[in-house]
Amino acid sequence: MSDDRWHTVLVLGGIRSGKSEFAESLVADAPAVRYVATAVGGEDDPEWLERIEAHQRRRPQAWSTEETGADPARLTELLIEAKPDDTLLVDDLGGWVAALLDPARQPNDDQADVDALAAAVRGCEARVVLVSPEVGLTLVPTTPVGRAFADALGTTNQALAQACDGVALVVAGQAVWLKDPFSVRDSAPARPQEPGPRATGPAPAPASPVVSPVPPPASPVVSPAPVAETEPTPLARVLDEPTMSLPAIGARPVFEPGMDLPLPDTETGPEARERLATVDFPGSGLGRLTGAVEFAAATQGTVTPQPWSSVRVLLLSARHSGAAGAGDDLVDVERRVAQVENGEGVFSRLAGAAGADIAIMRTAESTAMEDGPVLTADEVEHHLQTGWQLAEAAADAGKDLLVLASIGVGTDAVAAAVTAATTGAEAVAILPRVLLPGGTYDDESWMRRASAVRDALHRIRREPRGAKDLLRELGGADMAVAVGAMLGATSRRLPVLVDGPLGIAAGLIARDLGSQAKHWCLLADSGGLQLVKEGGDFLGLTPVLDLGLGLGEGANALATLPLLRTAVGLAGTVAVHPAMLAELGDGGATDLIVPNNDDVDFAEPTPDGPGPATTTEPTPDGPGPATTTEPTPDGPGPATTTEPTPDGPGPATTTE
Repeated sequence: MSDDRWHTVLVLGGIRSGKSEFAESLVADAPAVRYVATAVGGEDDPEWLERIEAHQRRRPQAWSTEETGADPARLTELLIEAKPDDTLLVDDLGGWVAALLDPARQPNDDQADVDALAAAVRGCEARVVLVSPEVGLTLVPTTPVGRAFADALGTTNQALAQACDGVALVVAGQAVWLKDPFSVRDSAPARPQEPGPRATGPAPAPASPVVSPVPPPASPVVSPAPVAETEPTPLARVLDEPTMSLPAIGARPVFEPGMDLPLPDTETGPEARERLATVDFPGSGLGRLTGAVEFAAATQGTVTPQPWSSVRVLLLSARHSGAAGAGDDLVDVERRVAQVENGEGVFSRLAGAAGADIAIMRTAESTAMEDGPVLTADEVEHHLQTGWQLAEAAADAGKDLLVLASIGVGTDAVAAAVTAATTGAEAVAILPRVLLPGGTYDDESWMRRASAVRDALHRIRREPRGAKDLLRELGGADMAVAVGAMLGATSRRLPVLVDGPLGIAAGLIARDLGSQAKHWCLLADSGGLQLVKEGGDFLGLTPVLDLGLGLGEGANALATLPLLRTAVGLAGTVAVHPAMLAELGDGGATDLIVPNNDDVDFAEPTPDGPGPATTTEPTPDGPGPATTTEPTPDGPGPATTTEPTPDGPGPATTTE
């Protein structure tokens, strides 16, 4: 029998209700799943085959598929033969009932087959999720065959609802537990019933305030968005120890698989991509940056997205004990965090250029993952709630982008262990190498880390692999905070920019609690790390850029942010090409949003020179500074005066 908190679940729902996707999210934590397909026939129906292929594309490659076809007894046999470590997803029982009622099998005792199936589910040792159409809410069919099918499926659903630990009804993508599996297992903790104070747990280590880095006087990174003034703004302390005095959320979230979270707009992203083919670019377009435009359009719900203008960086600093931290210098880590707190160093320069403030979260030290669980169940809940509240605080402060960053000891090894446990990847193939100052690699420390990851994975080989189980056994406090922040950001429709091992590993766990979370994440750059590439591929996140940056997790994202902003700004403001307007006519042009005249550059001839005088005025929320260029009266070379703008890192240049 499965040693997870639930054993068998029946997922009901109507056509296109999202029941299959919800069922898949329930088993997403399993390293391998046997997908049992019950569809009968359809070889001559292209539309039916297209539906099947869509389901197949959505499944992870690690899943295997077995078809029961016209033999309904085969499903019962599979359930009886299943082993304790197996995970089965049966989709769906409508096909099974159709095979059961096949005239070629009649006369037959169909009720006996239903009872046998229910008994097999009740006695199955594996973890099982069954998907079935809900026919009880529809009209009574007008044909004898239709009535027979509805009656048989209704009887089957009732029998399996009695046999399963949990029953969920999915309507319009929203799941409601009709029979809560978390209340029927003696080992499951009680779920909170009413909003209240955050769960008690060990207080986090003292946290630094949100800081607004001062932009460098001559930063090499040019950002199109406003940044802080040259004088630092007063520090706004939103983190405090030990109570984390953050804005209270209306209702305490319940961190269990199938969380009710929003999705980005599924139409505006593709529409924004299509629009890019029509805009007035001199060349072929934005290339790989199109992915950032599509992401911004989907998360903002518009085909003409705006560049992110208010960014918060959540910097997590943690220490993982044991061999996971082999080769990491704790003193150097503390030095780098102190640099950020003081507005110094590369990280602060990049944040200042991006106009981002930084919330620094120091978490308590986690024990060695190779020796035993790194957190208690209460600590996991506490840190998830903390991360959720940090995301809430960013949204309440008006931020429109959250960047996850990490500076810590042992983080890479822990992320590798979590990623390997979640995706089934070979741990030593994805564990990043240990780079020392001076550009040399410490292979001995890498081998110690690899041993720690191996021992930790061996230790949990028979343990549950649920999302919170992995946080308890491997992840530690910083990863739990990151997972909570991702889920909290999703709940507030706040996009998240990730670029490193911690963010990818946290995304894998967040996906298993709320599958919607991955759709609010953008992978800026893989940094040349195999862990980030494979984990991102598992999440469906393709790096927008492939620069191989090695500035540190979070710093890579900040370095790419100006370019991402530029792409999004161009996509939202550049007009449609005149040839496309003429080709489409008035009717087609209405679907292609054309910016107003305030966004377009006007060129007028100068009275005394061959060069045009070009005046570019920034839009109220546009990315660029105002630049005025005029020919000089007495020479070919322009005289250039550079003055700092009051609201941006880039200088305003006046040429006379």
